[in-house]
Amino acid sequence: MDNKILIEAKDFLDAALDSDDQGRQELISRLESLLEAGDHDSIRDFFYSLHPADGAQALELFSPEKACAFITLLNNETQAQIFNYLPPHFETRMASCLGRAQLARIIGAMSHDERADLYNRLTSEQQEEVLPALAHAEREDIRRLASYSEGTAGAVMTSDYAALSPDITAREALEKLRREAPDKETIYQCYVIDENRRLVGVISLRELLVASPRSLVSEVMNQQPIFAHARDNAEEVASTIAKYDLMAMPIINGDDKLVGIVTFDDVHDILEEEATEDFHRMGSISGHGESLVGVNFREASPWLIIQKRLPWLLALVFVNLLSGAGIAFFESTIEAVVALVFFLPLLIASAGNAGSQSSTLMVRALATGDVKASDWLYLLGKEVGIALTLGLGMALAVSMVGIFRGGPEVAIVVGLTMTVVVLFGSLVGCLLPFLLARMKVDPATASVPLITSIADIGGILIYFSIATWLLEVPAAH
Repeated sequence: MDNKILIEAKDFLDAALDSDDQGRQELISRLESLLEAGDHDSIRDFFYSLHPADGAQALELFSPEKACAFITLLNNETQAQIFNYLPPHFETRMASCLGRAQLARIIGAMSHDERADLYNRLTSEQQEEVLPALAHAEREDIRRLASYSEGTAGAVMTSDYAALSPDITAREALEKLRREAPDKETIYQCYVIDENRRLVGVISLRELLVASPRSLVSEVMNQQPIFAHARDNAEEVASTIAKYDLMAMPIINGDDKLVGIVTFDDVHDILEEEATEDFHRMGSISGHGESLVGVNFREASPWLIIQKRLPWLLALVFVNLLSGAGIAFFESTIEAVVALVFFLPLLIASAGNAGSQSSTLMVRALATGDVKASDWLYLLGKEVGIALTLGLGMALAVSMVGIFRGGPEVAIVVGLTMTVVVLFGSLVGCLLPFLLARMKVDPATASVPLITSIADIGGILIYFSIATWLLEVPAAH
């Protein structure tokens, strides 16, 4: 592969991949031609010239079977690094295409937490096949990390940390770190443990470097480290790390023994998955079976997306039948003052929009910890004032249209309704996240479609009730 082609092929990551299918197909064609021609050295040069994350992105252009043909040409270290950046679903499919010995070599070279995650995603048959091919220490480490329930700190932690004894000097600690650095996830934060592996402190590499060489670690370390338990919720651990701006957090078990650490990289992945789940819930995309979290949307099957979207849409269809029932109940009012229909979409949309805004603000505030569930009463009062101000401003604007469209009486009905429906929608959007949080349900479930449906039903009933009352029209025949 000449340098010109190599440079052009590499540049697809910044250009062709982000532009169009033609750029992707050109790179796919070139790499496949090299593979068919047996030019393995050029393929190796290509992948070795890329960052592992970019190498993983390149492999995703191919089927898992073809991707395996490329990755088996690389050394174990590069294979493991690329595997770390593959999406979970693609990584699992590639693992099923590799032979037992090849898969075991890749797993053995992966970081401790990543290989435990991959092991958990394998079928029971694959797990039984690959374990005997691993070294004893690797088998035990995988079993220990894989034993924690999904969603806990233990499930995302790594056992690949730097530990120091409190009774060694700073010079001895630095020598120890120098020897162990190549095999550790991070050495910027070191964890001090006693002879029973109980966590007694934490010390940074910077503190060791500036300390007197003869100083004991116990004299320099922070004796009150921030830590979490292995069974703690992973999202809460991620929030704590973000709150205190930590590079990593030590994880202990029931006996206060250090069993692992959760790093900033792990936190980033957790928070990204949490944000994705919240966006899916707010868009009413849920259901049973395989999750869309971690799935490349471009590659996701239409059937999977249909499965996630259809249940909520069907449920909301039947909920919205109540809107039709409300309109049917007030047929006599509509027949008496047909001009009212002109303002119906505007009013119910305003209720839904106000509710969606309020809900989004409350869900976000609850997620970031800015507010607590116990703050609901204070925030309710605050929202009443805000919603009334917004509603009155919108009522004034729409009343002007009401005068020209239906006369003063219709203008009064529309203005009053606008004020009430904006207040109603805002209060529903404000209170529903708190109610769900009280019921131990993710507040993000107070989704925009759900809020809008409730606001639609309420808006119709409020509008025609006010119109029937003010215009003195019978509510039904």
